[in-house]
Amino acid sequence: MSSNPIVTRFDGLWSRFQPTIGLDLHSLYLHPERVPKAVRAAPEVQHYINLLGPLDWTAFPERNLQRNYGQPSTPYAALAAACLVKLERGIGSCAELVSWLAERPSMAWLLGFRPAPGDFNPAWRFSMAGLPDQRHFSRLLHKVPNACFQFLLGNSVQALLAEFARRSIAVPDTVSLDTKHILAWVKENNPKSYVTGRFDKTKQPAGDLDCKLGCKRRHNRRKVGEPAPAGTPTTNPVPGEMIKVGEYYWGYASGVAAIKVPGWGEFVLAELTQTFDRPDVSYFFPLMAVVEQRLGHKPRFGTLDAAFDAFYVYDYFHQAGGFAAVPFAEKGKTIHRQFNPAGLPLCAAGLPMPLMATHWDRSTAIIEYERGQYACPLFFPDPTGEPCPIHDEHWARGGCVTTIATSIGARIRHQLPRDSEAYKQIYQQRTAVERIFSQAKALGIERPKLRNGQAIANLNTLIYTLINLRLLQRIKQQA
Repeated sequence: MSSNPIVTRFDGLWSRFQPTIGLDLHSLYLHPERVPKAVRAAPEVQHYINLLGPLDWTAFPERNLQRNYGQPSTPYAALAAACLVKLERGIGSCAELVSWLAERPSMAWLLGFRPAPGDFNPAWRFSMAGLPDQRHFSRLLHKVPNACFQFLLGNSVQALLAEFARRSIAVPDTVSLDTKHILAWVKENNPKSYVTGRFDKTKQPAGDLDCKLGCKRRHNRRKVGEPAPAGTPTTNPVPGEMIKVGEYYWGYASGVAAIKVPGWGEFVLAELTQTFDRPDVSYFFPLMAVVEQRLGHKPRFGTLDAAFDAFYVYDYFHQAGGFAAVPFAEKGKTIHRQFNPAGLPLCAAGLPMPLMATHWDRSTAIIEYERGQYACPLFFPDPTGEPCPIHDEHWARGGCVTTIATSIGARIRHQLPRDSEAYKQIYQQRTAVERIFSQAKALGIERPKLRNGQAIANLNTLIYTLINLRLLQRIKQQA
């Protein structure tokens, strides 16, 4: 013990406010006898011990609570548990949550709001010194690092995988990816509000300084016979709100990777929240990196919509030993390109085009990749003097030249048998992530009453954690 009287006094003050060690939700879940009798008598306590207890709260990445010269600091773990309870019970605001906890000191103690060490004290009903007010709740949700809540989501995945393994239930090696739009809480998203320059991306809404303007397209694929969209007009430009390509919003988007276990349900493997101006394909590599970490291996199969029709998506699952079930999206002039057994593209006349040159492209995709330039076999490497079999208009100017990625994924994108039974079986599992979004929408993910990107990202992570915990609870209840 320190001989400094100031340090000794500080340690004594802190010991008054430090929460009881070894009485977190996970410890109480494993050792129910540690729950005080007065707390155990509350009707909601056992339900939330069973719901939140499987998470390893003991290893939660907590902040340093010994600061502010002895004043009690609200633990991040208590905030996360309270937010999960708020989502589970459908409590609308932080003010209602504070009132609900103040009326239930047993639940406040269980979640980690303890103004003094020791057992539960019913007098906390009248003096909850360790319970933050509604503004502090909102302020904490804005400042907590998302990694803290990602720990809970990852822990829920490990708990589900362990429960499936204990029951000898095989988890499919197919992951489903998609994104969900989230509307910012700003007047620009209210069609009844008069706003000048509603869809001007240079005019940032004052209600949320982090949100961005984006477009939610009606569909990612053109129908058969539908003409391609026209390019940007050079004269008589059309305002953005008049273009019938989709719906414009200020906000964010949540990308999710999910897995469906037949007969049990679907759960979230990874999630990422970004501003609405980011393309769907930008979610692919960050999500798959987290999926690999939590599964311990690369999933062999993936099912995604046409927004993810990119060569690197096919290349990723091909390297894993499977394939990506992605609808073909028409891009460029060539709709379906043919290749010979050696991997060379075929021209319109059916002749293999030799590789003429390669270069690294750093601007047309989200990753740096190698592109190959393939030339007409009648002119390269040496002119043959033979005419084009189909009299193509490019033959008189040196023959056809095409440029595509040299990755095998570029060839798989065109050659994938989308009419096969294997493709259809994998693609049918894409609805797993849609059902996850349906549950998340019921929990309020689409229109959060928050005005900060960090807070919205934290709320989304907690929503998906709760979805996983509900599935785990249903599995445990089925003997």
